[in-house]
Amino acid sequence: MQFEIKASKREAQGTSASRRLRRAGKVPGILYGGHAAPQMIELDHNELFQALRKEAFHSSIINLVIGDTKEMCLLRDVQMHPVKREIRHVDFQRIDADHPIHQKVPLHFINAEIAPGVKLDGGMVQHVMTELDIKCLPKDLPEFIEVDLKDLKGGQSLHVSQLNLPAGVEAVHHGEGDPVVVTIVVRGAGAASEEEEAAAPIETQVITEKKPAAAPAPEKKAEKK
Repeated sequence: MQFEIKASKREAQGTSASRRLRRAGKVPGILYGGHAAPQMIELDHNELFQALRKEAFHSSIINLVIGDTKEMCLLRDVQMHPVKREIRHVDFQRIDADHPIHQKVPLHFINAEIAPGVKLDGGMVQHVMTELDIKCLPKDLPEFIEVDLKDLKGGQSLHVSQLNLPAGVEAVHHGEGDPVVVTIVVRGAGAASEEEEAAAPIETQVITEKKPAAAPAPEKKAEKK
C-alpha cells in the first residue's frame, strides 16, 4: 500500500519561523537520505493529522509531492505536543526502489478465540511483540504481518522463525536465539496452587539460649572470737 501527501519547500528556519508555521496550520518537517541534500519542508497539519490516524501510514511507502517532483520515502519520526493534539515536527527518509529497506511493521493476531490454549485450556494470549523489524525491497513492503494462533495450545509459544512472511520479506532481529512473538499462558500451570502452598509443612528452627552458670557465692571469713 502506498500513500501520497503534498508538501512545500520551507525557506525560513528557526524557532520563530516554526512557530509562525504552526499558527498558520502548517507542520515543519525534513526530508533526508539518499544522494540528495536534506530538504526542509512544510505540510498541511490537517491532512497530515488524518494520515497519521491510519496504521498503514506508519509502515508504508509514502510519495511526497513537493512542487513538480515526487519523492518516495518512509515516515521516520513524528513529534507531538505533550498536551494538545498538535503535530510539532515530522521526519521523512528517502528510499530507492532498487535497494532493500529496514522497516517495522505491525503484527495482526487472528484466530485467538479458537486457539486450543484459549478455547479448551482457558488460557490467555500474551503478546510479547506487537511489531516486527523486516528487510525487503520497497515494492515488497507489507502493510502488516498476520499471525495465526489457531493451532497454539496452552503453554506453547510462537517464535519469529515460525511466522509466515510474504515473499521477499526477511525478519531482522538483534541478538541470538529465536525471539518469542506470542504465547498462551494458562493460569496455575507449572506452579503450585494456593491450597498446596498452604498445606506445605513449615520448617521451624528452635534456638534455646543457655543461661550463664551462677557465680559461686563468696566465701565467708571466719569470725574472730
